[in-house]
Amino acid sequence: MGSGQREKFDNPVVEWVDSRLPVFTLMQREYGSFPVPKNFNYFWNFGAIAGVMLVTMIVTGIVLAMQYTAHTDLAFDSVERIMRDVNFGWMLRYMHSNGASFFFIAVYIHIFRGMYYGSYKGPRELLWILGVVIFLLMMATAFIGYVLPWGQMSYWGATVITNLFSALPLVGEPIVTWLWGGFSVDNPTLNRFFALHYLLPFVIFAVVFLHVWALHICGSNNPEGIEPKSEQDTVSFHPYYTIKDSFGLLFFLVLYCLFVFFAPDYLGHPDNYIPADPLVTPAHIVPEWYFLPFYAILRAITFEIGIPFTDIVFITAKLGGVIAMFGAIALWFVMPWLDTHPVRSARYRPLYRTFFILLVIDFVALGYIGSQAADAVLFGLPLSVMGLICTAYYFAFFLVILPVLSKKEKVKTLPNSIHDAVLAKNKSHS
Repeated sequence: MGSGQREKFDNPVVEWVDSRLPVFTLMQREYGSFPVPKNFNYFWNFGAIAGVMLVTMIVTGIVLAMQYTAHTDLAFDSVERIMRDVNFGWMLRYMHSNGASFFFIAVYIHIFRGMYYGSYKGPRELLWILGVVIFLLMMATAFIGYVLPWGQMSYWGATVITNLFSALPLVGEPIVTWLWGGFSVDNPTLNRFFALHYLLPFVIFAVVFLHVWALHICGSNNPEGIEPKSEQDTVSFHPYYTIKDSFGLLFFLVLYCLFVFFAPDYLGHPDNYIPADPLVTPAHIVPEWYFLPFYAILRAITFEIGIPFTDIVFITAKLGGVIAMFGAIALWFVMPWLDTHPVRSARYRPLYRTFFILLVIDFVALGYIGSQAADAVLFGLPLSVMGLICTAYYFAFFLVILPVLSKKEKVKTLPNSIHDAVLAKNKSHS
């Protein structure tokens, strides 16, 4: 069938619409008969799961915005009113607040799966970069959304994080003033944060569209990390992966609902149930859990960089922390060029697999360190020292280990095709 021809549908209504606007033909080609590798595992579910969570966040956010009041005197009470007086308002708010956490869970698994199986390698570099852009937009949206309830952690989190930009030379102070809309976190800040929080999810949706478009141009990666060579290597997306995605999504939504209905505040901070007070600083200002690894990297830089034995400082500790925090994510953008090894999947790269598992452990450890007070001690060792060690490994993985492995690592023998790998796996299980 030529690319200009339509599909034929048995349903007369669908056929009538498609003959005038071929949306069903488009859906059939992109999500029905679209060929995908036949060896996907359940880690490939999390792209679809993240998409469902994005739609959930947009729908619940629109409804919540109808009841929210973006004013420093009224914001906290408007959230309490949503919880107590709006029909099912408590459920919508808990779906939205916990939905942010579960959205990040799905995306973190999606990202680290891509790292493990080499989904960032050519020809999928742009697909990977768009994914990192989505992650950055998510972080911005989640941060400004956390400010909206105008509780203690909302206010002080906004004050601390926006103040980080003041470390930038020359432009730092104007940027902070622009973000605040004045000279402190106040009503103009809350108003612009509310406007941006409403807008950014639609920007995310647009970039997700580009992400999926790029995926359908270059095709999906797979656990073997080799390209399909024949029709034996692929199956149609529907019904094989629509069913598999639905099965994985069902389990994910069950876990999500357990938190929404039985532990809705478990992932939040109790201080955010106290109205914002600029005169009372919380004992321990901490961001949401999905920011904690990067927060730990920010806090790990406690030294200045300059000329020894002089007062000349090129990079202050505050600026160094900001550079390290943003640099930790910037490394993801250039990962396709840091790892130039011809083999994609960690299944056939034993050294890379070992160092990658250590990276995941390191990332979780950074999350724990970020959740603790700056002067905390664990096993007799200051957490600040552990944070610096974990930060050093994080950067070493990308800047040292990946380039070295690209040139030196010996790999296992790859299968001739995806079909052969599937047959070999089935024989080993039989």
